[in-house]
Order: sequence, then C-alpha cells, then structure tokens
Amino acid sequence: MAGKPTKAALRTELVAQLEEALTAAVAAHAATVDGATHAEAKPENDKDTRALEQQYLARGQAQRVVELQEALLELARWAPRRFGEDDPIALGALVTIEEDGDERTLFVAPAGGGNQLADGIQVVTPRSPLGQLLLGKHAGDEVELRAGARARTLEIVAVA
Repeated sequence: MAGKPTKAALRTELVAQLEEALTAAVAAHAATVDGATHAEAKPENDKDTRALEQQYLARGQAQRVVELQEALLELARWAPRRFGEDDPIALGALVTIEEDGDERTLFVAPAGGGNQLADGIQVVTPRSPLGQLLLGKHAGDEVELRAGARARTLEIVAVA
C-alpha cells in the first residue's frame, strides 16, 4: 500500500467532510424550522398538513445534526493505530480487498461510513455489514458479503 495517504491524513480528510456535512445540516434544519413557524405555514383548513410535514422534516434534520456531532466527537477522540502484517482487522485498519480482479482500499473508522477519501479509499464502520464481516479477519482470508439474494466474495489482500 505504498504511496497511499497516511491514516492521520485520512482521518483529517474525514473530519473535514463531516464538518462540511454538519454545516449543511445545521443550515437546512434552520431553514426548515423557519419554514415551519412562518405565518404562511399556518394551516388553512384541517386537511392542510404543511406545517406538520415541516415539523417532521425538522425533527429528522435535528437528528442528523446530532449524529454528525457525535461522529465528530468520536473521531476527535480516536487515533488510528499501526497494524502488523499478521494483525487482524480492527478499527483503524487500511484494508485492501479484491473482488473479481478489482482491488480497492477500505479505511475502518468509528464514523463516516460510506465517505470516499483520497485515492478512492472508502470509509467503512464496524457497524456496517461489510465492517462487521471484516473485523478479526487477516490478509489472505475471504469473506462473503450478502446483499439480498446476491453474494459477493471478497478476498482480503492486505491489512495495514
């Protein structure tokens, strides 16, 4: 995995992405709350649910803000560790997997699952189905990821 960004750089990039998402979520929540409480949102009759819908949306956005804040706190307390070639996959591992001849690299982090980082490195969390499958595995192992009726076989090429 020579030439890949350092884990510290990946963590910094992930924090920046989540901070950007938090800023957008806070702004969206504020706009929704303003819309829900605006005089024009007042129901015109008993079938008019605009204000109620805005309140539901605002509640969901508030939950997203809290999730992002918690993710950033987790990342602030976390420092990825080094892995030896025989170490099992755990939080902080950079994992190279191969599927059907294509290799890709995953970064096992406590938060930010699904984010794409430098060099196409994808973040997976231990709570995700793929993250759960990878934990405790070693380079050379294979895992089978099921999505509905489809099964994908992934070979773990390297752990760093």
